[in-house]
Amino acid sequence: MRGLAVALCLAPGTALACALPPSVVMTLPTGRYILAAVATVAATALIGAAANRLPPLRARVLAEYRQWLPEAVTSYLAFLTFGGLILVGFLGDRDPYHNLLTLLFWTGVWVALPLASVLAGNLWCWINPWTAVVRITRVMLGRHGGIGLTQLGHLPAVAGYLGFIWFETVSLAPDDPAVLARVALGYWLVIFVLAVLEGDGWLQQGEFLTVYFGFIARIAPFWREDAGGGRVRLIAGWPGAQVLRMAPLTPSAVIFLTLALAGLTFDGLHETFFWLALTGQNPLEFSGRSAVVGINTVGLLAVWAATAAAVLGAFALARRLAGQRGPFWAGIGPLMLAFLAIAAGYHAAHYLVTLLTAGQYTLVALNDPLFRGDTWLGLPAFYYVSFGFLADPATATLVWNIQFAVILGAHVLAVVLGLHLAARGGRVVLRAHLPMTALMVGYTVLGLWLLASPIGA
Repeated sequence: MRGLAVALCLAPGTALACALPPSVVMTLPTGRYILAAVATVAATALIGAAANRLPPLRARVLAEYRQWLPEAVTSYLAFLTFGGLILVGFLGDRDPYHNLLTLLFWTGVWVALPLASVLAGNLWCWINPWTAVVRITRVMLGRHGGIGLTQLGHLPAVAGYLGFIWFETVSLAPDDPAVLARVALGYWLVIFVLAVLEGDGWLQQGEFLTVYFGFIARIAPFWREDAGGGRVRLIAGWPGAQVLRMAPLTPSAVIFLTLALAGLTFDGLHETFFWLALTGQNPLEFSGRSAVVGINTVGLLAVWAATAAAVLGAFALARRLAGQRGPFWAGIGPLMLAFLAIAAGYHAAHYLVTLLTAGQYTLVALNDPLFRGDTWLGLPAFYYVSFGFLADPATATLVWNIQFAVILGAHVLAVVLGLHLAARGGRVVLRAHLPMTALMVGYTVLGLWLLASPIGA
């Protein structure tokens, strides 16, 4: 018996790892967190639908002032900066952690900027690298009108976003500065040509970054609005107050939003032990991205299809329970606005650790961009990046609690927005709201499970 016990102790078993960080999160009662979140979201939905009374999401003007720096100027400066970063990508250090292009794009544009937009409104409109150049080019060419691209709705943005998600999660070297520079330059040129042909207003529905940032910024508690005459208003309101003022989403915008949800889901899923097991990979001896390009491509499309089916199926069932008639897309357009809160919340929670870790490399690169020992940001000349704070149980628990609060808050807000939007057509029918409630609860479980799941690649 003693020999058997020793053999069992020495036998190989499954080892778990987690992104935040393995020694701490795996010891937390994440199951209880998930159950508490499920109970909160479900109770909010059922009580709100039964009582048919919802908290008003008001907003008020904080200040009105003159806009001293026009958007065209900041856009042109962003274009010049983009051109400089492309050169850095081609000519600079091939180490992604020492190249400003990869650091500023993946950490700044794709992580920090969305987080800031969720708090302070649409900031992308100020640093869009197309607007000013497109306007100048159209004036120089004497071009007016378009070629009918607006009739495609958001479909060009859908294609662009799908390509971006594939590049980020599936392609072989998204962090390679030269590869990123080629892809970014190629994409900029395509959008530039199309916008010159159609007009810079087309960017609002045809360019995926412009569409995505514009959507998630609607959740922000602070935002700016044009007051006319070169003046702007600074407005504060409850998160989601802007959503209730939006027009219903068009069918192509609904497709874009389902892709946004699916892309964030697959980004969190494709590195988990669960997914790696499905693809036949040993998470502790990962074969490399080239070994899973095909299966991950299929997986991305499958997750998108499953997301769209779940959302559209829940809505179709809700319509049947409520006895509603009329065009299907006309009904789902308003209710899909509620999912903007889920997309914004999961983006913030999912990339929080990336901001805290890779963000340090970005600060170091900005502090000494020429690697000469400069201190442009006032940091020490030899600032050392450290991830040790994630090994501290108190800090790691705090980060997890922040992620949990963001996910839970986003789903509760989505439920409240959904009830508000459903109430526009009259009294909310409780049984008709059950499918959407189940969908919200399911997304809550999925989001927290992805954050707590062990990852191996």
